[in-house]
Amino acid sequence: MKYLVTGAAGFIGNFVSERLCAMGHQVIGLDNLNDYYDPALKLARLKRLEHFTNFTFVKMDLADREAIANLFATEQFERVIHLAAQAGVRYSIENPMAYIDSNLVGMATILEGCRHNKVQHLVYASSSSVYGANTKIPFAEEDRVDYPVSLYAATKKSNELMAHTYSHLYSLPTTGLRFFTVYGPWGRPDMAPFLFTDAIANDKPIKVFNNGKMQRDFTYIDDIVEGIIRIQDVIPAPNKQADNKQAVNKAEGSPFYKLYNIGNNQPVELEQFITCIENALGKKAIKQYLPMQDGDVVRTFADVSGLESEIGFKPNTDLQSGINSFVQWYIK
Repeated sequence: MKYLVTGAAGFIGNFVSERLCAMGHQVIGLDNLNDYYDPALKLARLKRLEHFTNFTFVKMDLADREAIANLFATEQFERVIHLAAQAGVRYSIENPMAYIDSNLVGMATILEGCRHNKVQHLVYASSSSVYGANTKIPFAEEDRVDYPVSLYAATKKSNELMAHTYSHLYSLPTTGLRFFTVYGPWGRPDMAPFLFTDAIANDKPIKVFNNGKMQRDFTYIDDIVEGIIRIQDVIPAPNKQADNKQAVNKAEGSPFYKLYNIGNNQPVELEQFITCIENALGKKAIKQYLPMQDGDVVRTFADVSGLESEIGFKPNTDLQSGINSFVQWYIK
């Protein structure tokens, strides 16, 4: 089939593109190569795909409505995996408009492209950040997510609402994936695995927020990719006995709309996470303990029962193994 993968030079998008190409699909990879972090890493990721004759890279901005519309009309994609976004919780506090352009306008151009070109299935990235400061754990897809604590989280929740509207009005099958702290080789340099490993390796102090009393459901990249590849084959559709034109059931939502958590289902304390990096590097960290940051949350913890029951898969890479792989890549 022919796929559009947005964010193809990004961390997750690059691995998804590689997997789809290896499976024999035709992949158009889109990215704007912005400088939120060093574009050299994005270009190095793209080099990993150069040997695939079934991969084509397109440099384009999601907010360019006309260009995106033309791309959809020309290429006639069968499926779309939308992973491009302005990432980062903390950056959203300083640069809010970047999130409006990439995450809201960008999602709208993708939805419009899918709607007008009969795309079979749109799979898109949401985030565990939509759960905000929820105290009920683990976080389940049916929990209320009305109180985001960062603009990044607010845009991701908005993406889910936008997708639901298109699923309901236009019978466009959409599946949203709430990712939980993805890490691994080729990961983003603004995230804790990279920041901590780089600092410890170079004998620099690491910033440990909330005095280390944080928990994250760290999820290894291979598990995320496996989940995406399986989910894009499971296309939401109405029950044959139900009439989709009936009013949307408040509890169940549109029959063409699905949401899943993808997380390791095993939250880890920040101190344990740091110990894993120390073990992999064979060096001790110099820790600088700091208070909680604005926009941050104390804990993330994914309920993945929906993913497990409907897709037959749950992430299972243990943290030390995943960190070992990341550190080996970092050193190389």
